[in-house]
Amino acid sequence: MPRNVYLTGEYLEKNPEWHADEAPWKAKYILRMLANNQVTPHTIGEVGCGTGEVLRQLQLRMDPECTFTGYDISPQAIELSQSRQNARLHCRLLDPCAESDVSFDLLLILDVLEHLEDYFSFLRKVRCLGDYKLFHFPLDLSLQTVLRKDGLMKRRRMYGHLHYFTKDLALQCLMDEEYKVLNWFYAPRQIELAAAPLEKVLRWPRILSFAIHEDIAARVLGGFSLFVLAK
Repeated sequence: MPRNVYLTGEYLEKNPEWHADEAPWKAKYILRMLANNQVTPHTIGEVGCGTGEVLRQLQLRMDPECTFTGYDISPQAIELSQSRQNARLHCRLLDPCAESDVSFDLLLILDVLEHLEDYFSFLRKVRCLGDYKLFHFPLDLSLQTVLRKDGLMKRRRMYGHLHYFTKDLALQCLMDEEYKVLNWFYAPRQIELAAAPLEKVLRWPRILSFAIHEDIAARVLGGFSLFVLAK
């Protein structure tokens, strides 16, 4: 990006909670993915951990012996994580690729790729950091976001999204870098977390269309995200 809003404090000004309020929702679907695929990690790392709240939510629900390590480049995010850290949960102001011999049973990469100038290089670098990788993609591209005058630009201004994904684009970018996709599912992000007036209006149309055809609902009305488990 022309300027790194994650270092200057600009991102924190626009998003003062750093999306910590969404952490219980994300943790719920992470645990669903792990249970569906019988994955029982003992060490979990997260790239772009933000406040560390997702890791904290997982720690509350997982084996008490499991350890959690988060990484972020933003000093503001790491400062916010201080109150969440404990003996088995640490967050570091560091690029995990800069550490030698770092590897986790499970590596979380949640809402990260859309922020990166070159996400292909990133995917190559982090592939060796976890036996399993669990991704979360916001699916910004849909018919309604393209047709709305400010549908995509708002995401760029508020959240710094440089890339926009559909389910197929997200899965293909992983396969392009030789990740083996083990499982994926849509998550009803704006159905369960709807706050803005338009999202509340679209809630029931999304519920009904998703029940009929998941792909069409995601492509036309949007408001969904994608969880992907890969190796």
